[in-house]
Amino acid sequence: MYLSIKETAEYLSCSEAYVKTLIQQKKIRALFDGEDYLVNKDQFTTHMKQMEKYKELVEEVRNEPIPEDIDIKDED
Repeated sequence: MYLSIKETAEYLSCSEAYVKTLIQQKKIRALFDGEDYLVNKDQFTTHMKQMEKYKELVEEVRNEPIPEDIDIKDED
C-alpha cells in the first residue's frame, strides 16, 4: 500500500517537511508519480515494531521501584 507524504507524516507522527527531507536524503524510499511522492507503507513495519519494543522497555524502566539507599540508615 502506498501513502502520500501527508499520510506518511501522520503515520510516523512527524511533519510533512521532515518526511520530504528524509526522502531527499534517501532515508525513505519513495516513488515520484509526476505530481507527488508515494511512499510504500511496508518499509516501516520493522521500524514500528522496534519503536513499540522501545516504548515497552522505557515504560518498564519507569515503573521499576527505586531501591532504598543503604547509606540513609547509617546516620550516627
